[in-house]
Amino acid sequence: MSMVKGPLSDVRVVACSTAQAGTVPYMLMADLGAEVIKIEAPGAGDPSRRAGELLGANGEISSFFETNNRGVKSLTLNLKSDAARDVLYKLVRTADIFGQNFRPGAAERNGFGYEQLKAINPKLVYASVSAYGTEGPHADLPGTDAVGQALSGIAEAFSAPGQQMRTGVVSVADETCAMLTFGGVLAALHHARATGVGQKVETSLVGSAVRLMGWTLTTTMWRNQNPITGARINGTRARPGIAACFDDAEGKPLVFQLDAKDWVRAMEALDFMATLKDKGADDLGLALVSQEKKDLILATLAGLFKTGRRDDWVARLRAADVVATPVNTLLDASNDADVLANGYVSEVEYPELDRPLKVHGAPWRFSETPPTIGRAPALGQHNDEILQSLGYDAATIARMAEQKII
Repeated sequence: MSMVKGPLSDVRVVACSTAQAGTVPYMLMADLGAEVIKIEAPGAGDPSRRAGELLGANGEISSFFETNNRGVKSLTLNLKSDAARDVLYKLVRTADIFGQNFRPGAAERNGFGYEQLKAINPKLVYASVSAYGTEGPHADLPGTDAVGQALSGIAEAFSAPGQQMRTGVVSVADETCAMLTFGGVLAALHHARATGVGQKVETSLVGSAVRLMGWTLTTTMWRNQNPITGARINGTRARPGIAACFDDAEGKPLVFQLDAKDWVRAMEALDFMATLKDKGADDLGLALVSQEKKDLILATLAGLFKTGRRDDWVARLRAADVVATPVNTLLDASNDADVLANGYVSEVEYPELDRPLKVHGAPWRFSETPPTIGRAPALGQHNDEILQSLGYDAATIARMAEQKII
């Protein structure tokens, strides 16, 4: 029985990319059936092969590399060699998409800048990921996820009053950039196939993380003042809403979110309203005009939630048709019933470990062309296959290996 082809099974990607924002867009395409050829330096490969949790007899299985490169093919090329660049150019002639996330200017110096590859394949969609964007005073600087988080406002988005702002442990700028690159590149590919004209698609860690700030950033700009942190109390004095986390009696956090129409119903479902009225904290709208009232309302709610158990509070709120849920740690999330039931976390067999490992599943469901969860390649695993497809014979491939071209 033949396997179902993914929706991108007619797409070929060539990527000279490392780390996370530069690899995840193409890993997602590989999940959907695209042939993704990852170019790596002979002998060393992508440095992220040695990042994260390392398993296997020689630490050859990396949680970082597996997550960001599953399902792709590895071709080693020493791009300082003319012969290796010739291989790259032959691949580019057959490719739909090319991706790179080198420091600005490096791709051009190494022979695979946009104009250089466009001359070889005018239909090529060329993706370039940078740290700050291609304009501005810091356009030439390299950067990492921390840069995107620091400059976009993410640190404030997750800050609490009186506490120092910090970037987070999860690479949200990298991942957001990867997903926006994924979408932008496929949009450009649609255009290229309709018109025969390729183009360069540029994304950045900072720009992507700014987009992640969504309507909260718009509101901040319109008000010209920073938002309330610690709990999201928004709306107007007359129609306030709240999204906030509180700990229960055991220190387990939960979150609920509601609009003005839900406030009284939610507080009555929790049996909180009488206490809130006694303390003068029953009018949520006052939190938007008085810091003192905001602190009183949040402190009163915090004290009330500490009188019971999280599961009970969540059940009461849900019974009243109010959005509420426990707050998961990362480990909790990996075992969450909804996460598992929908395949957002999956298991892949690793014969060399004699056991399966939990990995990311797919964030989509396709009714006809389901995603395929693969493994990351060994360094140079697909050298022979790819070079033979380009017309190189076994003797030539062996000679290229001896000469350290591949």
